[in-house]
Amino acid sequence: MVDLSCVPSIDKLINDSQAKALTARYGRALTLSAIRETQEDIRQKLSNNQALPSLEDTYKQVQDLLETWLKPTLVSAVNASGVILHTNLGRAPLSAASLQAVSEIASGYSTLEYDLEKGKRGSRLLHAEKLLKLLTGAEAAVVVNNNAGAVLLTLSALAKRHKVIVSRTQMIEIGGGFRIPDVMRQSGAKLIEIGTTNRVHLGDYEKALSENTAMILVAHHSNFKVLGFSTEPQLSQIVSLAHANQVPVLHDLGSGALLNTEDFGLEHEPTVQESLTAGCDIVCFSGDKLLGGPQAGIIIGRQDLIQKIRKHPLARALRADKLCLAALSATLTHYLKGEADSQIPVWQMLSKNLQKIKEQAQNWSVYLGIGEVVPGKSTTGGGSLPEEELDTYLLALKVPHLNRFMKNLRANKPPIIARILEDQVVFDPRTVPASQEAALLRGINKTLKT
Repeated sequence: MVDLSCVPSIDKLINDSQAKALTARYGRALTLSAIRETQEDIRQKLSNNQALPSLEDTYKQVQDLLETWLKPTLVSAVNASGVILHTNLGRAPLSAASLQAVSEIASGYSTLEYDLEKGKRGSRLLHAEKLLKLLTGAEAAVVVNNNAGAVLLTLSALAKRHKVIVSRTQMIEIGGGFRIPDVMRQSGAKLIEIGTTNRVHLGDYEKALSENTAMILVAHHSNFKVLGFSTEPQLSQIVSLAHANQVPVLHDLGSGALLNTEDFGLEHEPTVQESLTAGCDIVCFSGDKLLGGPQAGIIIGRQDLIQKIRKHPLARALRADKLCLAALSATLTHYLKGEADSQIPVWQMLSKNLQKIKEQAQNWSVYLGIGEVVPGKSTTGGGSLPEEELDTYLLALKVPHLNRFMKNLRANKPPIIARILEDQVVFDPRTVPASQEAALLRGINKTLKT
């Protein structure tokens, strides 16, 4: 039988001067929990014939446990991967004006739902709406927490227990398991599939229309391409057919491009304005993809349909918070002022001069005293412009134990996210802003010496 009487009591441990120092730093309740867990661990070790730790070692274990518990999991990171809209790294970074707007609203009270002119309760739905209407020409707008929520809310409000026509070429699944059929099932709408996986014709839409058809849903492919023997009707043709039968069209656009991507040397990505010009009644898109703002789902379109969406119970459950609305409003203002390409980080990265990227990579190599600058490719990411790549230059490092090196980069403060290419670790300057260069180089230097 193991004698556990030598294990210090909880009362003795919590009242020691070392515990009081921990209590002052972490609070009594949390420190007490850590002491209890540490004491139980000591008992277990004694039962396994391990030695009793000293008091100093015991409190070291308590402190380590407290630090582990409180170590943040959501931290700022350096994205040197070359993926501009990196979904796992939070997609679009915000502009300086958007950050300032968030800081001002977060630091105190705000007019989130207060009408200053009337001196009574107002609506949070108005804050970004006027900017979206000015920018796109839409009759009305609603902002919710993300685009999946926008599509779910729209279908729930406008098509529950009614038929919604969707082409099999657009039965998409995006990251995180978001599937069009699943969303429609949750909304209560009845999915009517038409066409085949590679071809759909206007006649397929026409044959599927019935008195119980509430809507035609057109989903932008976003993160994949249908190549080879494939065809789809033009959006304007689908809209004309739908309107001739008094059926609205919902365009799930996804990426939310408001600028012409061809101006940046990329293939064309359908824009929000083009969807409205084609006659779509409702357009849904993301705020944190090519729009370059915060995570949000934006719904724009006909006033009568938007009004039904606003009144649906899910609208409250999915509504955007004050920080999202502040950041989104500041982002939209960049577009209205014609400065999106110079102020929004996503567009800054997309338009970054290739020669400057090369010079940046060369400067990194000189500073580190190691590495080769090689041509490479950056990607848009974030479910936008699938397979589209941008020319770039990479700093390539040949290091032993590649996986361990990458792990140490991720353990750096701040974490550094790079990628492996042809048995080398590569860093892409396109996605590293000037404000993070020093942290990147310090982190690489430290890791090289580890």
